[in-house]
Parts: sequence; C-alpha cells; structure tokens
Amino acid sequence: MSELPQLDCKKTKEKIIEFIKTKMSEANAEGLVVGLSGGIDSTLSAFLATEAVGKENVFGVSMPSTTTPTEDKVHGTDLANILGIEYREIGIDSILNEYLTLTNYITYNDPLAIGNLKARIRMSIIYYYANAKNYMVIGTGNRSELLIGYFTKYGDGACDIEPIGDLYKLQVRELAKYMNVPSEIIEKPPRAGLWDNQTDEDEIGMKYEVLDNLLYLYVDKKEDISKIAENLNISVEEVERIIKKVKINAHKTRIPESPKRCDL
Repeated sequence: MSELPQLDCKKTKEKIIEFIKTKMSEANAEGLVVGLSGGIDSTLSAFLATEAVGKENVFGVSMPSTTTPTEDKVHGTDLANILGIEYREIGIDSILNEYLTLTNYITYNDPLAIGNLKARIRMSIIYYYANAKNYMVIGTGNRSELLIGYFTKYGDGACDIEPIGDLYKLQVRELAKYMNVPSEIIEKPPRAGLWDNQTDEDEIGMKYEVLDNLLYLYVDKKEDISKIAENLNISVEEVERIIKKVKINAHKTRIPESPKRCDL
C-alpha cells in the first residue's frame, strides 16, 4: 500500500520552473548546463530547464564510458535533439585511464572508487562549460537518492541548483509522464552505468516502490520503525538498514563543517 501523497503535477511543474528562473536571476547566470545520462532524472531536469529558460539557454553534455549502456548513450543524444538544445558528447575513458595510471590503480583497484572517479570527471567537465558560458549547473538528484546518499559526493551530487531534489523517485516518474518524457526512458531500469550490469535497485537492495514509502514514513511522517515495517510488510531489519544509510550519509548533502572559534 502506497503511503506517498498524490503529486499535483501542474503545481509542481510551475513551482520548479519559477524556482529555476529565480535562482538564475539571483546568480546573474545566462543559462543552464545539464549532464545527459539518458536516465529519467537527467531527462526530466533537461525538460524543466528548457521550459524555464528556453532551449537556446540550455547546454547538454553526454559523457559516456565503456560501462555506459548503449541504450543510455542513444537516449542522451536523442533527448538533446528532441529538446533542440546545444550539446556535446565527450567520451571520458581516456581521461579516466590517465587518472588510473597516475594513481597506481592496480594497487587500489576498488570498483566503487573507480565509479566515483568517473562521476567526478564528468562533473569537472560540466563545470568547465558552466564557467566558460556563465551558466549554472542544474542537478539531477531526486529526494530518494539524496536522503540515502546514493550519489557521488562532488560528482553527480555537485550542482548549483537541485530542481527535482524534493521529489521522491516515484514522484519523478509521475512528473515525467505529465511532461511527456519518452516512455522508454521512464520505464527502463534506473542505472548509473558506473560499472557493467549495474542497476540502482540492485545496488540499494530494494525497489523504489518500497524505498520511497519507507523514507516518506520515516523522514516526513516521523513514524517509528516497527510501524513502518508493519505498514510496508517488510522486516524491521530492512527498515533499520535504510535508516542507517540516511544517518551515515547525511554529511554528503551538508556544507563541510568547521569547529567554532574559541572566542565565540
């Protein structure tokens, strides 16, 4: 049984578009840069950006690697053409390999570290274009990912504004349907493509239909663990596993902390 409230797509879209316009005006920015991964989050973000500031003021960057599914490469390019935005496709394997050679990756051959490095390489490219064009970087993270820390700190988590950051993954799907995002993008399994055969739900260990409702009950409704487990028909241990992710990854969405000065 779903606990998430029904999303008012019309009002949500209008609010996000107004938010984008306001933040751009405050920063005196001339446009927006978005990374085009071919997934639903980046696609929806690109749709919203284009509607907010016009296609002539949105720049897309597709940055595939050998572990990027072919379907995602095609969807990223197709999206830019559908929206009529300027875009570049830049393969990152040569940059990644240079990093790995210089850092003696054979000694530290950690797949997660390599996957995170890919995300940080991509973000450095995105910010290069943003700086060069006086554009802002539009983030593509949703509330589900942000709460459990399912993103790379200073990688895909780095951005100037996060327009869909308060929408759970299921709500992202609702808004994407409302905005006529291609159904093949909405329906394919969410994946970051940081290594072969990776999918979000396998890595998280839970379907978004369960995760979103769990997070909503815990974070928004402040329900106790046993009641959440009962409502969602899962074990208390599973609820605790997700709550642990929320707690230990909270630092990833905060400004780095400093101790107070002694004179205060």
